[in-house]
Amino acid sequence: MDRPFRFAAVVREAASGREWASKARRLEDSGFDVLLVPDHLVGPRLAPVAAMTAAACATGRLRVGTLVFANDFRHPAVLAKEAATVDLLSEGRLELGLGTGWMAADYASAGLALDPPGTRVDRLAEAITVLKGLWGDGPFSFQGEHYRIDGLDQRPKPVRRPHPRLLLGGGGPRMLRLAAREADVINLGMRVRADGIGPDGADGGLDAFLAKIDLVRRAAAGRYGAIELGTSVQQLGARRPGESWSAADSSRQDETPQVLLGTRQDIVDKLRHWRDTHDLSYFVLHHERDLDAFTPVVEELAGR
Repeated sequence: MDRPFRFAAVVREAASGREWASKARRLEDSGFDVLLVPDHLVGPRLAPVAAMTAAACATGRLRVGTLVFANDFRHPAVLAKEAATVDLLSEGRLELGLGTGWMAADYASAGLALDPPGTRVDRLAEAITVLKGLWGDGPFSFQGEHYRIDGLDQRPKPVRRPHPRLLLGGGGPRMLRLAAREADVINLGMRVRADGIGPDGADGGLDAFLAKIDLVRRAAAGRYGAIELGTSVQQLGARRPGESWSAADSSRQDETPQVLLGTRQDIVDKLRHWRDTHDLSYFVLHHERDLDAFTPVVEELAGR
């Protein structure tokens, strides 16, 4: 596939609306395509819907999205309404990231049950059906194991038709197969442990990463060409002594595009290799602290 590079950055917090708007405009001016906000109940993070709306209002080109909405935190009928409204107010700039919800601390702190991964993936699959159905024209009904919708016709509808771009992230086979069927953008990562405490270290390394791409290619079949593949940049520049970006050993990811070490030219060359050889063209800067170092890479490659 001959896709141009697109770049996004995860931004988690700001001390004021003015500071948040300034961060959004900086991304836009630097060539980033998307500002992404996480969705966790624990920790210093802004709530996603309000944060996306404020970022969209402060910019003119920048897309806004989530990495990712936790499906377990909202009924899909509620999320469909919120997402359609953000898409309308941003004039079609929403890129909706969606996942099962996974972090055990979120569930425990809020008194929510953390169901087994299979149950959460099944529930997410139903939620995607509901979202797409409610974003369509006319009343929508659905009878599933987890959700039931009875002739609901929500308005407004999203500006982007048939629906906003849908990003699904994950590393487990069931999640990747679901993404291959339903997503416009797939963010490849390590499989998360079933207990929700972090990535599964057994899923690291180059071979595992390449296997995920192959799984998506086979599962997507005829729609593979319509999918934008990407991943999150977790390490940039030089490794900081004693630093680890996950519960897993980050050095195992050095050969993957999740770790970008070396000079600016080394990073540019590595990203071009992964785009030209393995079809990855969408890269998410995961840590705001790396923005200064990564911006020259974005300025050189964005849209090319």
